[in-house]
Amino acid sequence: MSVAVIESLLADSLAQIAADIDAAFDALLPVPDDARDRLVEAMRYATIGGGKRVRPLLLSATAAMYGVDRNAAVRAGAAIEAIHVYSLIHDDLPCMDDDALRHGKPTLHVAFDEATAVLAGDALHDFAFEVLADPATSADPFVRIELVRTLGGASGLSGMAGGQMMDLVAENSEFDLPTVTRLQQLKTGALLGGAIEMGAILGHVPLEGRTHLRGYARDIGLAFQIADDLIDHEGDASVAGKAVGKDAVAGKATFVSLLGPDRARDQAKMLVEQAVSHLASHGSEADVLRALARYIVERDH
Repeated sequence: MSVAVIESLLADSLAQIAADIDAAFDALLPVPDDARDRLVEAMRYATIGGGKRVRPLLLSATAAMYGVDRNAAVRAGAAIEAIHVYSLIHDDLPCMDDDALRHGKPTLHVAFDEATAVLAGDALHDFAFEVLADPATSADPFVRIELVRTLGGASGLSGMAGGQMMDLVAENSEFDLPTVTRLQQLKTGALLGGAIEMGAILGHVPLEGRTHLRGYARDIGLAFQIADDLIDHEGDASVAGKAVGKDAVAGKATFVSLLGPDRARDQAKMLVEQAVSHLASHGSEADVLRALARYIVERDH
């Protein structure tokens, strides 16, 4: 398959998953006719019409390799995206990163208020597990509980939240490369890996059959964060849709500060090639995952 065809495939896949996830949030988050309406409007503001939808695409592309029903994959994709969005809402708060811009529009606490932003994040966290526990996502209760367990692990102490705590500590610490790698494996990589794992769970892939997918997830997770560090280091805020240069101001150790931009970029490319090699046992059904790996290091936002 040519580069042009693969790029077209990825563009179509990103557009389709974005439309599907928006439609899922629209259907699953109707605005109630009572005093909760502001909360749901805030949740919809944060979830509909923004973001790259990388995690839902990883999940749905993995699920598609194993013949999973598209509706089930989209529902699970909406759940993991809800976790991702809640984390961004809280990350943007004044008590955390204090950001005013996200996806090119005012952050939730700026558009609404801080209290509503906290509640919207909390509600999206709970919403994710409600969706996964619903038989509409899978008729198999064992699949549903494994989805819940996987997303809980990827987003909690041993995943995203633990990595975020390490990131806060990093502002007043001197982290070396192994520590920064561990931080990012938790903060960024765990949820990306969780998306791939959840796609495999929906496809009834046994644990021993997921080893290569976990290798792929590990490598793209680190590559994704290196790309983020490069965007923060040398990106354009108007293109990135968020503030840049924050890590240097905060004095945080990053892949770029520890390796330098050139070595960091080379490392990201090596990780992507390694990630793609993990998919060698698959044919064209894995082309979206291959293209997504390469997109991760080439993106500018």
